Amino acid sequence: MDDQAWYLRTSKLALALAIIRSKPADKSSREYTEHLARMVSGQESKWRSKVEALEAEVLQLRQKLLLSRICSGSFESGDPSCQLQAQEPRSSENTSTLLEDSGCDLSSEQRSEPSEKTQHFGESCTPTPFLPLSIVKGPRDSLQKPLSSHMQFLQHLLGLKTLTKSGSLKTDLSHFENASSTVSDSVFQLLDGLITFYQELKLPCSSFWTEAVDTLARLISDCNLSNHILKRCSKKLEEFEKTLLQVILRNSHINRFQVQQYVSQSLVTLGSCSLLRKSIISLLLSEVNSFADDLGTINQVQASYDVTLYENIFSVFWVLEQLLQKETEEGNTSKIGHEDQEIKKFLQKHDETILQLSDAFPLFTLYLWRLGILLNSVEIGTIENSLS
Repeated sequence: MDDQAWYLRTSKLALALAIIRSKPADKSSREYTEHLARMVSGQESKWRSKVEALEAEVLQLRQKLLLSRICSGSFESGDPSCQLQAQEPRSSENTSTLLEDSGCDLSSEQRSEPSEKTQHFGESCTPTPFLPLSIVKGPRDSLQKPLSSHMQFLQHLLGLKTLTKSGSLKTDLSHFENASSTVSDSVFQLLDGLITFYQELKLPCSSFWTEAVDTLARLISDCNLSNHILKRCSKKLEEFEKTLLQVILRNSHINRFQVQQYVSQSLVTLGSCSLLRKSIISLLLSEVNSFADDLGTINQVQASYDVTLYENIFSVFWVLEQLLQKETEEGNTSKIGHEDQEIKKFLQKHDETILQLSDAFPLFTLYLWRLGILLNSVEIGTIENSLS
């Protein structure tokens, strides 16, 4: 027996003896042990909350310091365009964009369009002060408050990139210690809050969350910032993508269509970033391929199927169409059709699946056919770009 194992066994024995000797007469050893465990657990929870609160304050100070130092550096270098573009998250009381109703689609007049982002130019290079970062954990409705500071920081960062002459923070970030970790930590915290929000999504929703997804997409689209963010947050991003997909597929509420429209649009917004689009397309196609296989089996044995899941899959089709159209418009040279296994599987079984399911599931096969056209157009566009 090594020293560590011996020490652990001895410590457990000593703890057991101490509990037995100190237990009250009216309690058994088991009851007293459980009582002590609850006390220790409660103290641990309090200390954990204090640590999280301090970490939140430290991150907020790091955010302010980074923005101040970047802006001061621009000023010292003689850059006249160092004023900070400040944008505060919109108030949730005035920006509810979706109202729960019978599930019918909104008319074009009712749909909320993203408002133009307002630019405020300060007289100096000092960043606009942050809103206080709330460190008290409350119910789901107050989730937006602790994330407001992260949103402001990331939007200020994007504003600085837009206003500086170089249009790049690559050099600036390299000058400041832990600068990249401040950015990635802020993104990680924002992703964590987004996952919690979408897992418990209820209408109406503040535009804060739509704006948060848009900010993430713009940050990761930046070639200099994306490297820092993806190193720290790649798994969290995958978790967020899967969360959005599961919200679409597993929702069985009778009025779920408003929620699905909201979440589907969030996926499209996230997929506007070319670095994320490929993984999102692959994730969605994996679900389509799996569902098509299940329908094929069901059709052969004439078994019943999940009608709710069948209806929900059409929201996935819609997102896929939007992202593939975006891919075609941009003329990406990522060779997405040649490398991705899920796309290969879809195209290889495309014609066979349509023939097999067209009689029993005509609407499903129609969407499969449309997806096939889009995927083939992406492949053709990729080949043409590579030859030109």
